Formats: sequence, C-alpha cells, structure tokens
Amino acid sequence: MHRLLIAVALAASLVAAPSAFAGGWATVGLDSTPAGVEPGQPWNVNLTVLQHGRTPLEDVQPTLTIRQGGSEQTFAARATDKPGVYAVSVTFPRGGEWMYEVNDGFITGQPHTFPAVRIGDPASAPAASTTAADDSGPNWTYLGLGALAFLLAALILVGARLRHRHEPQAA
Repeated sequence: MHRLLIAVALAASLVAAPSAFAGGWATVGLDSTPAGVEPGQPWNVNLTVLQHGRTPLEDVQPTLTIRQGGSEQTFAARATDKPGVYAVSVTFPRGGEWMYEVNDGFITGQPHTFPAVRIGDPASAPAASTTAADDSGPNWTYLGLGALAFLLAALILVGARLRHRHEPQAA
C-alpha cells in the first residue's frame, strides 16, 4: 500500500511540476489604441506576441475581443510577414465605453487586458502599452500546484522511510 501511495505522489509531481516550470507565458503589445475611432469605422491594429517578453511567437492564433455590457465580439488576427506580429481589423458597432483584451493564442491562452476606451470620443487615451498590464510572468497557480505536489511526494517518501526503519526485521 505504501508503495502505491509513493507511486501516486511521484506521478502527480512528475505531471504537475513540468507544467509549472514550462515557462508558458507571453506578452502582447499593440501598435495603437482604438482612441479616436468612430463607431462603424475599422480599427486596424498590429499585435506583437512575444514568448517571455522577448522571442517573437509564430504559429499562434491570437484574437482581440471587445466588450460593452453584455455585448461581446471576437476578431481573429492573421500573421503578417514579420515574425510575432499579427494584424487584426476591429469594428466597434456603436459608441460608448468599451473594454478590450487580446488572447495571445499561446499555451495558457491568458487574456491581456488594456484600459477601457470611449469610442466616438476624440483621441485622448494614453498610448498603447508595449506589454499588457497582467503580464507578470509565470502562472503562479501552476507553480503552487507543482510545489504542493513535490512537497506531498517528499513527505510520503520520508514517512515511508521512517516506517521502514522502525519495522522489525525478519530473521
């Protein structure tokens, strides 16, 4: 029974730990904001997707989602000739305040959020960020789960060794 518990704990740590340290995060930068765009007018923007904030990511399928109240629209970006750069054309159907975010299309598919913008107002929003505000590095949930699995496996191994040491030896 103890060997089964050890095997299960080791298997859990082998599954969780690699994904925790795989480095599956990306940054997304925009070459413009939708500030100054009128309703019904296209906002043509290039997204730059970088793995670990450095290496251009190719062969991903990023999307840009706009949201106002309960209304949401998602636009697929297409690869350009430049590595890691994707073009998307977004049309806001009506004026007002809109939230927008980019799904990088990478491993974790984390949404990169940007400040809300008022469509139909004169351009007065801040310049586009080169990285999203939520690009804080590795996913701490996966790191925590990997560390917990490793700790559990270590505790089970130590417990099994201590029990084995205190068992009477057969002659």
